[in-house]
Amino acid sequence: MRAIIVLAAAAALAGCGVETATTAATVAAAKQKEIEQGKKTMDQVQQNLGKAMDQTQKSAQQADDAAK
Repeated sequence: MRAIIVLAAAAALAGCGVETATTAATVAAAKQKEIEQGKKTMDQVQQNLGKAMDQTQKSAQQADDAAK
């Protein structure tokens, strides 16, 4: 009887370890996705900033040309 209880307890604890590992893997996958989305957002911001800087330079050049 004791052996059955010990085996049942061991099986239950082993199951917790598997569940913990699965949860950790799920969290890691979610974090990886979050990092990738952050990189995409950063790239988009950099592109938009570059476009805005180009537009500012063009406007400044046009104003300078008009002043001459």
